[in-house]
Parts: sequence; structure tokens; C-alpha cells
Amino acid sequence: VWCVPSAKEIRLWNTGETWKLFDLGAESVARYGAPYFMIHRADLHGVLIDAVRALKPCAIRLNARCAGFANDDSAVTLHLADGERITGDALIGADGVHSRIRNRLVGDDKPSQIYVRMKHKKAQEAAMVSKQVELPGDATQAQIEDTIASLAADASVHGILCQLPLPDGLDPEPVIGLIPFEKDVDGLTERSMGRLVRGQPGHVGCTPLGVMRLLERYGVATAGKRAVVIGRSTLVGLPQVLLLGRKGIDCTVTLAHSRTKDMVEVCRDADIIVAAAGQARMVTAEHVKPGATVLDVGVSRTEAGIVGDVDFDTVQAVAGAITPMPGGTGPMTIACLLENTLEAARMLGAFPRA
Repeated sequence: VWCVPSAKEIRLWNTGETWKLFDLGAESVARYGAPYFMIHRADLHGVLIDAVRALKPCAIRLNARCAGFANDDSAVTLHLADGERITGDALIGADGVHSRIRNRLVGDDKPSQIYVRMKHKKAQEAAMVSKQVELPGDATQAQIEDTIASLAADASVHGILCQLPLPDGLDPEPVIGLIPFEKDVDGLTERSMGRLVRGQPGHVGCTPLGVMRLLERYGVATAGKRAVVIGRSTLVGLPQVLLLGRKGIDCTVTLAHSRTKDMVEVCRDADIIVAAAGQARMVTAEHVKPGATVLDVGVSRTEAGIVGDVDFDTVQAVAGAITPMPGGTGPMTIACLLENTLEAARMLGAFPRA
């Protein structure tokens, strides 16, 4: 769907190809406040990414299903929350110095194994040394804690990540507590969380930080806006609330969870929704007011494959910006892990700050 007032066709700068636009009529004006046009094209998403510079200054809405263009005086703004593309901008290395991250994986949890492989691949692209320490599924609490303690004492290691969840019967809290603040690249220790609450510099959880990077990159307005975070985990939900409400971001934030009454009404009032509950497709078009920004953090495995907390097919029709799942916040989580690792190396004096 395209919103191009008074236009009947668009010519692509790189191919010279002309696309005819089909007027949807007065109904689109009544619903969206501007005339909308439609064109059917299977590879629309990729073509628009390549051809975006052909457009005169306009506001753009773009996702895997459709794209919208509104004619105004602003610069070109892309509202495709595409984590894969932004991740490339965050892969930072340092001349002559290698940041080193150690990922500790216990057991054979398949999603964790996939995620660890992705982290390792992106770390290599960023010229970081990534090593995986694997322990068997029957490893004891003492063995895991000894491993973390050894990495904590190793001066060549700048970042430590304990891949959660641990197998049943193991307590993650003592394990996380052994990670030095400077090496806590997942932002999970008491000291990291405390510094976030106090507004002090430190490592912030990779997923909530990735959400903030997406909002920043795509110019999503936050000051004075209402934000709803669904989910209250210490990994995502709670730090996300703090980040959205901190000075300089200035959202008015509501924390929603499994006991929240009238979830639809709570969400419908929001300009920004961060879905991080781990409930497949729980956020539908009914939850989203037209033009809202929707960021999908939840991950669920279904017979159809990996899906998020957001019912993408219905929500994308009303949202002003939306992240896909997979391919949205996931790659940004990895990018922010590498960002935290680079900062950890600086904290530890591996090389000076830029």
C-alpha cells in the first residue's frame, strides 16, 4: 500500500522502471487521511530497499508485506525495523586489538545452540575473538561456577555471557553473581542492574538496548509518548521500562504482564508497544492503535516455525512501524552484545576510548 497524494506512477532511479499505482478511492482518504494506492509485486520489499534513494523527501513505512509513502517536507525516513541491516552498522572492531568474549553453554538446548552460533558468527565479522565453553547437560552447579570463576580471573577475556536457561535443577543466580561487573556483557548482574536503575554508566541488557537502538535509528519519537512493555523479566521487561522512562527518552511507561486487566485497552493507548512475554501472537491488530510502533521481542516455537508475540500479518496493517520475527530484534540483541563487549574491553583497559 502506497500513500502518494496526487501521484499516478513512480519511476525507479536505478532501473528506469515505471510502476502504475491503483487508486483505492475515497475510502482510503476517510480511513487514513490521505489517498492510498496499491501495486502488486512479489519482490516489493527488496526492490524498495534498493530504490529508496529515488524517492523525493517523504515519510516511509516499510515492512516485509507492504510499504507506505506519505508526501511531506521531511527527510527520507525508513520505518522498517530491520535488525539484520542495522546489525551490520554495529559490528565494530579495533585496530590491532581483539576484544574477547566467552560464551558458556550448558546442555543441549536447541534454541540456545542456534543463538550461540549466530553470536559467534557476528563476533568473527567484527574481528572479535569468540570462544564457546560447553559443559554437558549433567554438569553440576559447582562445575559451572568453577568455569565462570576461571573466566572471571582470565585477563585475556573481556566479556562473559552465561547462556540461559540453565538445565533444570541448576540455579543461575550464583553463576551470574560470579561475573565481574566489567565483563557482564549481558547486563544481568546486581551491579549492572543497579547502575541502570541509578542512571550510571554500565552494561545494559542486550535485547532492551537493541530495542532502543531500533527506535533511535528509525527516528521514532519518544518524548512524551506512551509506551507499554508487555513482560516483566529481568532480562528484557524490567530494564526496558527503565530505558524508555529515563531522562532524554522521556516516555510515559506502563508495565503490562499476565495479571494485567483489560490488556487490549492498555495497549490501544500506547504509541510504542514492546512485546516481550513469550506468548505466541498474543498482540493482535485489536491491541494496536493506528500508527503505533510495535517491537516484537518474544520468541516461540510453533509447528509453523519461530513466531513472535505479535501477530505480524494483522498488526502490520495498522502499525506505523513494526519489527518482524525473526529478523527484527534478534539481530539487534547480538549487535548490542558486541557493542557491550567492545565497551567491556575499554573498561578493562584493553585499548583507549575513541
